[in-house]
Amino acid sequence: MLYYSKGSVNTVITRDEVKEALFTTYDKIGAKNKVLALPPDFTRFHSKAGELTSITYEYYKDKLTDILPAIGTHYPMTGKEIDIMFKDIPHNLFRIHKWRDDLVTLGVVPSEFIYEVSEGKLDYSWPAQVNKLLKVGGHDLILSIGQVVPHEVVGMANYNKNVFIGTGGQEGINKSHFLGAVYGMERMMGRADTPVRRVLNYASDNFAQDLPIIYVLTVVAKDENNNLVLRGLYIGDDYECFEKAAELSLKVNFIMLDEPLKKVVVYLDPGEFKTTWLGNKSIYRTRMAIADNGELIVIAPGLKEFGEDKEIDKLIRKYGYQTTPEILDFVEHNDDLRNNLSAAAHLIHGSSENRFKITYAPGHITKENIESVNFCYADLKETIIRYNPEVLKDGYNTLPDGEEIFFISNPALGLWACKDKFIE
Repeated sequence: MLYYSKGSVNTVITRDEVKEALFTTYDKIGAKNKVLALPPDFTRFHSKAGELTSITYEYYKDKLTDILPAIGTHYPMTGKEIDIMFKDIPHNLFRIHKWRDDLVTLGVVPSEFIYEVSEGKLDYSWPAQVNKLLKVGGHDLILSIGQVVPHEVVGMANYNKNVFIGTGGQEGINKSHFLGAVYGMERMMGRADTPVRRVLNYASDNFAQDLPIIYVLTVVAKDENNNLVLRGLYIGDDYECFEKAAELSLKVNFIMLDEPLKKVVVYLDPGEFKTTWLGNKSIYRTRMAIADNGELIVIAPGLKEFGEDKEIDKLIRKYGYQTTPEILDFVEHNDDLRNNLSAAAHLIHGSSENRFKITYAPGHITKENIESVNFCYADLKETIIRYNPEVLKDGYNTLPDGEEIFFISNPALGLWACKDKFIE
């Protein structure tokens, strides 16, 4: 059922309109005694989910008993991040998703289904796991709140990904990431119907029908003044809600280019991007736009680690970002990588497949460490002097010496592709 649906390429939904939409929807749903909210973490700060969660708290007050940020394998949120993203919500409502421990398995997607959707590339089963709070917490409403935007693992982010990956377990996260990587990132990004989404939909349809989940989905884009605005808001309990949001996101978050780009410069906000696990969105979201033998320069002043998890960080440092055949060979012959397939998928995602050059200008990682994972290194201060994020505008820029670049101020907000690289 679709409770609320509003959005278009020109729509701007104000905070007052959001509040009215949420309050009206919650009135329709009826009185609830115990509500669980599943917003994203600080890595999705620009999703407007923090604002929506704060409004939800304003409505339900003490009936909103638990807030579980859907962190997946990310670091838990800090108190400072909670204060910035979820204003006026008490810290004692927030729970930490322990993705290795606090789990319950709702069911298992059979290997035959994985084999079918992967076109015969994989044949393992997939556990539909969620944080146990969803199953045994006694909530009569679960609100999954988040942004729909092109995504490298599932095609379009959010909907039931927020549940099964965001509050999921190690095995499910590993296998879903690996399925997307093996199937092919370029075949996935910007598409609502993908192998990973079909697996998640199977889990929703067969194992999660008794969970009182309602999805609150945003579509966010920049306006003509480069300000973030809410273009769409969709609230519902089934696939139609996601489908409508994905349709709009494709229109406002997908930048289609006539010609491939020779040099792309991406800026990573230091408050949001502290690892290449997240910062490699600069690679994922631009790879279909960059020309052969082109270059991607990533300005990353907040970069201090590779992985969001110590084990994954160790694997990234050990194997580095290499081509798909090389990573698949490592998986076949090394237990540590075979037992952490999300790390293997990430290494595939972070490779240019030797097609273009990737240069990182990091704030807190040495030249030796950057080069050890097969990226090129650039000095941060020198790079910012030449490519000043405060001066450059999103899109095409010509520098004083005549160099032409394409600048992206936040890769998490969209997907860029050359027309001949994207086939619907």
